Amino acid sequence: FGATVSGRPADLPGVDTMVGLFINTLPMRVQVKSEVSVVNWLQDLQARLVEMRQYEYSPLIQIQEWSEVPRGLPLFESILIFENYPVDASLQEQKGSLRVENVRSIEQTNYPLTVVSGSGETLPLKIAYDGRRFDADTIQRTLGHLGTLLEGMVADPEGPVAALPLLTEAERQQLLVEWNVTATAYPQDLTVQQLFETQVERTPNTVAVIFPSTASGCGGEEEQLTYWNLNRRANQLARYLRKRGVGPETLVGICVERSPEMVVALLGVLKAGGAYVPLDPNYPAERLAFMLEDANVPILLTQSHLQDQLPLSRNSHHASRHFISLDTDWEFIAQEPDSNPVSNVTPENLAYVIYTSGSTGKPKGVTVPHRALANHALAMAEVFGLGPGDRLLQFISLNFDASAEEFFPTLLSGATLVLPHPGMALTGANFLRLCEQQEITILHLPASFWHQWVDELMTSDLPVRVPLKILLVGGESPAVDRLAAWSHLVGRPIRFLNAYGPTEATITTTFYETMCDEESISGLSRIPIGRPIANVQVYLLDDQQRPVPAGVPGELYIGGVGVARSYLNRPELTADKFTPNPFIFLPLAEGTEEGIGARLYRTGDLARYLPDGNIEFLGRADYQVKVRGFRIELEEIEAILSQHPAVEQAVVLAQDAEREPGEKQLVAYVVPEGETAPGIGELQGCLKEKLPAYMVPSTYVVLEALPLLPNGKVDRWALSALEGAR
Repeated sequence: FGATVSGRPADLPGVDTMVGLFINTLPMRVQVKSEVSVVNWLQDLQARLVEMRQYEYSPLIQIQEWSEVPRGLPLFESILIFENYPVDASLQEQKGSLRVENVRSIEQTNYPLTVVSGSGETLPLKIAYDGRRFDADTIQRTLGHLGTLLEGMVADPEGPVAALPLLTEAERQQLLVEWNVTATAYPQDLTVQQLFETQVERTPNTVAVIFPSTASGCGGEEEQLTYWNLNRRANQLARYLRKRGVGPETLVGICVERSPEMVVALLGVLKAGGAYVPLDPNYPAERLAFMLEDANVPILLTQSHLQDQLPLSRNSHHASRHFISLDTDWEFIAQEPDSNPVSNVTPENLAYVIYTSGSTGKPKGVTVPHRALANHALAMAEVFGLGPGDRLLQFISLNFDASAEEFFPTLLSGATLVLPHPGMALTGANFLRLCEQQEITILHLPASFWHQWVDELMTSDLPVRVPLKILLVGGESPAVDRLAAWSHLVGRPIRFLNAYGPTEATITTTFYETMCDEESISGLSRIPIGRPIANVQVYLLDDQQRPVPAGVPGELYIGGVGVARSYLNRPELTADKFTPNPFIFLPLAEGTEEGIGARLYRTGDLARYLPDGNIEFLGRADYQVKVRGFRIELEEIEAILSQHPAVEQAVVLAQDAEREPGEKQLVAYVVPEGETAPGIGELQGCLKEKLPAYMVPSTYVVLEALPLLPNGKVDRWALSALEGAR
């Protein structure tokens, strides 16, 4: 910032009687050493200011030439003025023949922010600001912060700088309590399968699941299951699993294509008391094998045509693992009674384990209890306003936790779940035709797919006649221009929801809602991620785990009922990411058991509060990225690339796709081991053996060496500007 100096040194004879404006503004750079005591830090700051006085006659242009700041960039955009001339005292004394009357002043600076203080009975603080850059609420908060800081310095001058308070009490109340008032009295002792059974009693003959029999999704017959039939088949599978030892905390693998059997499998495992582990049949065999071994899955539910793709078949040496084919073995399963089984499962038992990308080169399993899943399902069913007559398209792969946001809120509400045929190409006009024919009222799409679909619809000029009530997007930040285009396509106001949430906090943590109309969209420059759902709390904290003010970036922490239990078999990572909640004294829902909300999940996401309490997502604090809606740890890809014998070093980045503006692609930067660089096909083959297709980079750049920072770490931001063989 700029600090004003008077230009009137005390050792200059007669300086107090000289008439004229001698002030100058010098650039001041302050480093905050958080561990130093307040008084020592201030003394050091004062010494630097005294040292700076030797330059008080130097023009800013000359100072800029001395600095590393390029010409054309301002040295500072804010200034601090301390007015220490005793005007009031001079006027009162009125010595000599000089009289000063009718004193008025007009002050104006060319800087966006000017902080003014002065001496006197009290220490006044005022701020002049550019209304095009700041609003009055922000400035008022800043004045409150300055006052709180100064009072903190007086109260504890020997304490560390890091301990100085910043927020006023009113702000703390707003950030920690008012913007986290989410307590909702949902049943605390029921699981999603029990809630589903209650819905079956209410709407036994309503269609629960629709499955088109053809890949086109149009015409032909379709398979349907009513709530009563779905419940009956799930009960038979649950009893079959119970006889094979499935109970609370038993992990059961599910490796099936999208079909009614998939829904039966989910409910059957939960009704048996077990927890499901989804396994994508398209994953590489090595990755599937790791997940099966890491989760120690004793039973795997699959389909006969997928068994050859699995790393361990019926005749495997792994004799303790039991394979159940939901098609060829159904004649045996169907012999079980079809009444609701008793599983003795509690809300604290596991509901599912979902594997996400891991920075060590291996995926990590997130363990989610029934309490979290049931709370999420009830909350989102309420947000959607789901009920009989609604139809939700099941789009998300079972391997991702967002699929549970399609299954369970729908089946707890008497609505209908529409399953696209696994062979259907879900693109452009084809996808639109499916939504129209099936009369979809709620769509749940990854933002990247939605962007692409909107672009295709805009170029095709096809009218959108889907009876949609709600469109929810997630995975990445949706673009405002696509929202405006979507509003034009649908031609009527429908609800648009932008959802945010990590797997470790049970799917959706926050959502922002707006209407798809010109008036609602016109004021948006970016689409926020909104506010937390029922019984979930969100905190934006600094590196000392203290709340940051509105408008200031902080790391996003999540508390409440939605926090997952742990990472499976990863106690150190669990301890690092799931931390004690310093705000546990704040209220949860009435009837919530003690201990719920005792931990926070550190997301690694950066965000800030907007003045109205909505949250704006800003990016990541680490190397995790989202590409086409998929969560990817770049270090996992780097670890596998570096294992290749022809690769010495590898760094992977998510960069703007050349042919798809606004979308991201994975780019691998490789330093070869020796003079001969490995071929692209060779590198991709290595990765495809271990990683799913969405984690394999599409572009490779071969470099002689990676750019480094002064501390020896790779300068990732300089990589994209480097010339290399692409």
